[in-house]
Amino acid sequence: MTSRDHVAVFALLTFTALLTSCAAPAIRDGAPRTGMKSPGTLPDDAIPRAEPKSRYGNGPYYKVYGVTYKVLDSSHNYQERGVASWYGKKFHGRMTSSQEPYDMHAMTAAHKTLPLPTYVRVRNLKNNRSIVVRVNDRGPFVSNRIIDLSYAAAQKLDMVREGTTMVEVTALGFNETPTVVRNVPAPTHAAPTVETDTSVFLQVGAFGDAGNAKRRFSMLQENGIGQAFIHEDNASSATIYRVKIGPIADVDEYDALVARLERMGIAETHLVAN
Repeated sequence: MTSRDHVAVFALLTFTALLTSCAAPAIRDGAPRTGMKSPGTLPDDAIPRAEPKSRYGNGPYYKVYGVTYKVLDSSHNYQERGVASWYGKKFHGRMTSSQEPYDMHAMTAAHKTLPLPTYVRVRNLKNNRSIVVRVNDRGPFVSNRIIDLSYAAAQKLDMVREGTTMVEVTALGFNETPTVVRNVPAPTHAAPTVETDTSVFLQVGAFGDAGNAKRRFSMLQENGIGQAFIHEDNASSATIYRVKIGPIADVDEYDALVARLERMGIAETHLVAN
């Protein structure tokens, strides 16, 4: 698992993030020394409740590594698919961007643009496990990552060993009751693979004109990108021609594919699941 940087962000009109990892660059991130908890001892999912916006970390803008981020005014209707990572003992006890101590054993997460706090459901697209966490921190400031989960949350999604996984993140309203199983046992070393028909694809274009979709498809073929196809989406009154690549096997393949597409000038990509 690679270490990642987090920030403490102060509530100014335009504010500067302070990197919490700068003080101890030699410390590697990871799980606690005791490793994974015993089955049945993981925390319950976070339960959405009405909370005022944090005085800290809510922007409206902040800047990290030369990139300016705009904090969303609301989490309403937010849903995104991408890659989740996790952070652990290196940051345990340090202040999050909302100026709350980070607890790697709590069901929390970091996100770059959602208001603090926001409750989100995170679904692992590889095994269909689902959890609810409270977003109270900023990050991860790593390419192609959309959410950084606490160690406990990563355990419940069965992604600790891999370090990353492809997920779907959905914001929850304060009046929504999580429809997930609570006190999910911690996965063991011999945990069986969860069979699911969920396949993950990378969408590289959605066009109302079939000719434009064919040109994008031809561009992929000419650059040696296989497993590309055009899907005709007839869900609405007008047909949408979606150009997709996949299925995507894992995060490594996803990262390599996104980097290759960016070199081709295709920066707008989206993970989609069947």
